[in-house]
Amino acid sequence: MKKIALGIEYDGSAYNGWQRQKHGYGVQQAVEKAISTVADHQVSVVCAGRTDTGVHALGQVIHFETSADRSERSWVLGCNANLPKDISVHWAQPVNEEFHARFSALSRRYQYIILNQFSRPAVLSKRVTWQGKQLNVELMSQAATALIGEHDFSSYRAVACQAKSPIRTIHQLEVVQKDQFICINIRANAFLHHMVRNIAGVLMAIGTGEQKPDWAAEVLAHKDRKLGGVTASPDGLYFMSVEYPDEFEIPKVGGAGLIADI
Repeated sequence: MKKIALGIEYDGSAYNGWQRQKHGYGVQQAVEKAISTVADHQVSVVCAGRTDTGVHALGQVIHFETSADRSERSWVLGCNANLPKDISVHWAQPVNEEFHARFSALSRRYQYIILNQFSRPAVLSKRVTWQGKQLNVELMSQAATALIGEHDFSSYRAVACQAKSPIRTIHQLEVVQKDQFICINIRANAFLHHMVRNIAGVLMAIGTGEQKPDWAAEVLAHKDRKLGGVTASPDGLYFMSVEYPDEFEIPKVGGAGLIADI
């Protein structure tokens, strides 16, 4: 059996998240069906990070095991020929037995894009979160600094989160603006269920003036989701990339220029 890693991009608008499920259709089901067709046997995949319903990915990484002998080019072209147009494989690479898409990852990076303008979007309706109230990026940035580092993020995870520990380390959290777009860039060793969306919800409440900048730290200190903020919409949330140790030689790509440059 060989182990193959793939880099995947998808528009999550039409899917019930990444994970395979009984009641609904996840991205994983479409991906496994395509790979199984190319491999000519049933394949199960493991991803670097599960995404919620409506969340997009530009740099998702998966791995699977197969007895099929295919070139890297054949895996890419064959999978894409059998995938719906809102999912695309960008690269394929054989990896050694020690590689694991989830457990080998050093960090993951997400980007949350807010369209900050008076009128709601149409074309971008599922690709950005719309906020009609004016946001103060300086206040949002000030509040974000309190969340950088290793913390108990119980207040920032979903009540139904199944992670054994709420401890996570945020390496980078910045709020930047380009024209009417405001982007929250966040990189961490791993994420809890709804963690990015809950952080975005708190920062937006601060940006509108509904809360003071120190509220982000206060919510963190509570260690209680019931005392946290509103969970922001999945629209506008992108799983951008995954970082792995150099020894695995995983391509350092992820993130289309149009999104990454905002």
